[in-house]
Amino acid sequence: MARDMSDKEILKMELEQLKKEVNTPRTAVSANCTDTISFVEALLPNDPLIKGVPDDKNPYKGDKGGCLIT
Repeated sequence: MARDMSDKEILKMELEQLKKEVNTPRTAVSANCTDTISFVEALLPNDPLIKGVPDDKNPYKGDKGGCLIT
């Protein structure tokens, strides 16, 4: 897309993007980290990646029959 545009058009697009970004509210990283940690810890008891999936609810846990070659 940028190959079809002149330098002036590209600069105009960049200016429009920067105008949008300048109005984006910013917060401190420390505040965001605290919120993220709280969110993750609140969901921790139900996280299947941490606790694992019970065998009765695991759709991929099949019979342990395997394959027989005779």
